[in-house]
Formats: sequence, structure tokens, C-alpha cells
Amino acid sequence: MYSQNHQQGHNARLNGAGRGMPNLLYNYQQHSQHQHPSQPQHHQGLQHEHGMPNSNGLAHHASFNSGVMANSSAFSANAMPNGHSGNNGRGGQGPQNEMWQEQLRMHKESERAHSAMTDQQQPHYYARLKASENRGIGGPPPSSVKTQADGENDDIDRRRPYNVEKEMRRQDWHNMDMSGQGLRNLAPELFRYRFLNELYIASNKLTRLPKEIGELRQLRHLDASFNQISELPPELGMCTYLKQLLLFNNNIPELPFELGSLHLLDMLGIEGNPLEPNLKQEIMEKGTKSLINALREGAPVPPPPTTRKEIVIQEDVSPSLERIKVFSWNVLCDKYATASTYGYTPTGALNWEYRKDCILEELRIRDADFLALQEVSTDAFKEDLSPELAQMDYKGVHWPKSRAKTMSEKDAQTVDGCAMFYKQSKFILLDKQLIEFATIAINRPDMKNQHDVFNRVMPKDNIAVICFFESRLTGARVILVNVHLTWDSALADVKVIQTGILMEHVTKLAEKYARWPAVKDKKMIVIPTSPGEVETPPQAEPGPSQEYRTNTEIPLLVCGDFNSTEDSSVYELMSMGRVPPDHLELSSYQYGSFTRDGIEHPFSLRDAYAHIKGTADELPFTNYTPGFADVIDYIWYSTNSLEVVDLLGPPDAGYLKRMSAFPNWHFPADHIQIMAEFIIKGRKDKKHASERDQAEFGSGPGASRR
Repeated sequence: MYSQNHQQGHNARLNGAGRGMPNLLYNYQQHSQHQHPSQPQHHQGLQHEHGMPNSNGLAHHASFNSGVMANSSAFSANAMPNGHSGNNGRGGQGPQNEMWQEQLRMHKESERAHSAMTDQQQPHYYARLKASENRGIGGPPPSSVKTQADGENDDIDRRRPYNVEKEMRRQDWHNMDMSGQGLRNLAPELFRYRFLNELYIASNKLTRLPKEIGELRQLRHLDASFNQISELPPELGMCTYLKQLLLFNNNIPELPFELGSLHLLDMLGIEGNPLEPNLKQEIMEKGTKSLINALREGAPVPPPPTTRKEIVIQEDVSPSLERIKVFSWNVLCDKYATASTYGYTPTGALNWEYRKDCILEELRIRDADFLALQEVSTDAFKEDLSPELAQMDYKGVHWPKSRAKTMSEKDAQTVDGCAMFYKQSKFILLDKQLIEFATIAINRPDMKNQHDVFNRVMPKDNIAVICFFESRLTGARVILVNVHLTWDSALADVKVIQTGILMEHVTKLAEKYARWPAVKDKKMIVIPTSPGEVETPPQAEPGPSQEYRTNTEIPLLVCGDFNSTEDSSVYELMSMGRVPPDHLELSSYQYGSFTRDGIEHPFSLRDAYAHIKGTADELPFTNYTPGFADVIDYIWYSTNSLEVVDLLGPPDAGYLKRMSAFPNWHFPADHIQIMAEFIIKGRKDKKHASERDQAEFGSGPGASRR
């Protein structure tokens, strides 16, 4: 799985004050001038401390006594203008808990900032506060690109790689202060600044937050206190990285259920609002985390998205050509579907029993000839998928990852791996092979003594499964590969090495399969029906096994979760057939002949979804998590023997506007399904063609040749 993981330890510098950037950014009339790639970096010295009392940059006043408001009534919206009650909600009954004391402390600091901006006419309070702290602070060196191992939230983003190259894009400022300006609306250009970590729009005259706020998905801190906001947009739930959401002294009576997605939120500043009593009681007694959890778990199931349509690539296809439909999906192993990793997902939607039913229903609807599934545990394969899919005419092959060999039988059942299912009434399984990348690498003569192999490749126990099929009806043969590469973004070299090993073995096996003997008895054994049952329709007479002269003539399909984007060396190797030894992702390592000569394969492969690249139907992603949405799953096909007929289209775009990430009630994994239907190209009969040539042009000395 894959995640952008943008948490790079940015400081709290606002607007580059005093260092060549405009001091105050608020009207956004000249959007382009605010993003200067050539500006020096200034965000090294300050660190966020989102869970600390001083987290919004204001001084901590130890003398402040939160009990000063103890005599006010609990939910009196009319006690002060703006519905500000200025009380602790307990009517002086008993001590306040620490979480509510922190709420009141931050509310008091927000009041102080509001007073400075309104009474003392000092707008941009937070930028002014931070400006002096940021003078003279240089940015990090260019080489200090954050890797997953350095992560601020490793527990949250583990198993979700991000693209290191994309992380290297330079951005010199990440925070913006528009507070105290008397703004009544926010310009649309603001929401193009998707890199923002902190946004201050406090002490204005805003009556609403635009729904476009959901575009700012990298926000960690949003302060909209002391406005006139009466309703929060559901799209605010898209900002799943928020740690502080300060809404002090507005007119907010209710909270949208979508805020339940803000699983990282440490502080929801809601004091001074006429909040519905049950909500206020929850946050007063149990804190922000409990309130967010209650919103998430209590939310009704949203309306489902529209059905994903099938996109026709070729029309008027000859009915005499055989069609095969291939489906690939990382279904998210139950062991990985934890609340700590997917905190934005309701518990019920993470439950395996619920997800299993969704997965099986999806497989039933798609009715593909081949199913290539990743992250399928042994027990899920045996107990859940195989019995149900058998009723849909599927038979399966499964191998767990290599670690299962070192575990007890019980523990090994939970290890995930790759599963392949096929329609047994249509295809015969001729051969199946397991590819264990680490084992193969450490046993290669040119790699076994390389330190990089032991330190980088060997610890990753990813696998691939290769199956060789024959069509019962036509005798056409197909090689189908199911692979799941390592997720770790810091190991781009390992991914391409795994891909190189895979394609090397596909090449060798294809040579073997080209010489595979014909199948003599291809009729499927049919169990006689009992009285009263519907008889099975008679089978068509099966055709003879087709012959192939070379390994590249056999139709080849390579499916799976490659954990690699289009700009990666993995994609280059698959699509171009070669990666040179001086490639950026290879040149710094030693992997025997792969880094000495480069990596290549003999097949002419194309990404099936490349046909709709750049169109309105282009897939926006195959992996959808809070910090990342991109295509990393593929169905590759050999262009000399297969043609794409249609593809499964993208998810409902309107539905996605309010869905922060997957999994959820309608998408049971953080990856989406991909599916393509192909036709097997007609083959010229080489033998008959040769005989025709001899008849027309002769075969003796001096005979003319074409």
C-alpha cells in the first residue's frame, strides 16, 4: 500500500515574514507570486508541538486559572454575543478534568489574540508572533528528504509507502495567517495552496467555511475562532491530518458526522459555541478523542456511489475471437486492517466479516475469468474465499509470504500472500510456480555475496505466483502472473530488483511452456444431476492444444500491487523492457549483473489502463489513503498476442468529494479493483502458410522467394 506521508517536520513559520516573502497573505490576487521555488528555505528550526499547551505559538500563562468561569450557566447561548457562554459547563460542580482545562486555557489564549487584533488593531497576530522567532533560520539541506523511517506518524502510515521523488519537491513556506482582517469570504485561490500545514483565519467576519476547505488535506492546524460561523461543511472531514481545529466563539450548534474522520485530532476548540448539549457533555467529560470517535461510530452509512461503468476500448470485435476477463485487487488482509492504521474508518467497516461479504459480492458481480488477489491470508483463502467462490465455478491457488515457513502452523494461517482463482469450466491449470524474491536473490551466484542483497532485498519476503492455463474450448494458452512488491518507498531499488527477478523467471518458464505437451483429455468431469435438479448444458467439443514456437508468443498477463507509480523504474522496466544500470534508483547499489548490465525482459508489455490515460475516464488512483492517491496497481498484457476490449472505469467522482480515504462502508480495502477484458489475437497457421509458399513459388534450386 502506498502513502504520500507529507509529515516532514515543517516548522510554524508563517508567510516567510522578514525573509523576502510578503509579510501578509490575505487577498490572493496574485496567486503565483506566493510560491517561489528559488526562495531560500526557512523552516528548519521550529517544530510543531501539537499536543502541547503552547501548540499554537502563544505563550503559556501559568497564572491563568480556568476556574474563573465556573459560575456561568452550562449552555446559555445568549449569555454573551456570538453565543459565547464563557463557562466550564459544570456550574461549579466538582473539579474539571485536564482535557477540559486545556480547552479553556487555549480558549483564553485565543481571546487574548482576538483582543490584540480587534482592540489594539494588530492583525496577523500569529504571523507577528512567529516572525521574530523565524529570522535567521535557514532551511534544511537538499539531501534531508524525509524517509518513512524518520516518520512523525510511523504508527499511522506504516505499510503505506510514499514516493520519495515527489517528497523532494521544494516548498519554502507552509503556514498562512489571514486573521484579524475583517474578511467575510475566503477567495477560491486559497484552496489551491494544498501544501499548507497551518491556516489562521481567526477574528474575521466569516459566516461559513467553504466546502473547498477539504482540498487542504495537509492541514495540521486550522484556527477559525472568533468568526460568525454557524455550520461546518462535511468536507472538513477530508483534512484527516488535522491535529488542532480551533473554532472558539462561533455560532456552531452541531457537528457533521464527517468530522469523525479526524482521527489524529488532539484539540477541537469548541468553547464559546451554542453546541448541542450531548456533544458538549461528551467533549467536556471525555475529551476531543472521545467526541471524534463518537461521531465516527455513530455516523449513518452514507449513500453508495454510482456503479463503476465499463469503458469500451474496442467495438465490433469478431465473435470468433476468444475473450478473457482479468481482475486484480489488493483486498487488505484482516491482520493489517487495524484501528491504529485506519483510524478514520468506522469499526464496523473494518470488521473482516463485513469486508469479506463486500469482497465476495464484488467478485460475484464482476464475474471475471481470472481473479488475482493480493493480501489474502491462508485462513481467509481456505475458510472464506475458496468455499464461496467454488459455488461461482472458481478454483484457486494460494501461497503465503515466505515468513510463514518460520512460524507455527497456527500463526502461519494469518500470513498474507497471493491468491489466484480461475473459472474451472473454461480453463485447465497446467502449471503453477511460487517466486520468492529474497530466496532467489541470495542464491544467485552474482548476488549472494553483495551486501545490498542481504541488507535490502533479503529482509523483504514478498512473493509472486505464476500460473499456466489452457482454454478448454480453443486450446489457447495463457501465462498469468500475480505479484505483490514491497511497500517501502525507501526501497525503490528493491522493487525493481524484485520485478527483474520476476520477469527473468517468467522468461525462463515461458520457454518451458512453449514446449509443453498437448493436453489429451480436456473435457470437464461433470457430476450427474439428481432427480429434480437442472441438468448441466452439454459441453462444446474442446479444441486441440495450441502450439507456440517461442516464449514471447504465449499470451502473458502480469497483474498485481506493484507499489510503484508511473514515474518509477518498475514501470519503466515493465513498459520499456529495460532499465539501464545508471538509473537513479539502481546506480547507488550493487546487485550483480542487474546493476552491472541493467535489467531487461523480452516481452512487449503494456499497461491495460494506458488506453484511457489523459481522458475523462482515467483512473485517478488505485490506492486511496489520507496522504496519497495514485495508481500503483496494474494489469500488464503482451501486445503481440492480446488486445484490450474494455476496462472497469473509475469510482464515482462525486462520491469521492466527501470520502477522505478508503476503506469505508462501500470500499472494503484501501485499494480499488481493476479489471480488463482482452481478446486473444488470431494466429496464422505457420505450417499451412509454409505449404502455400512452396506450392506458389516452388522449393527447388532457383525457385523465386518473397
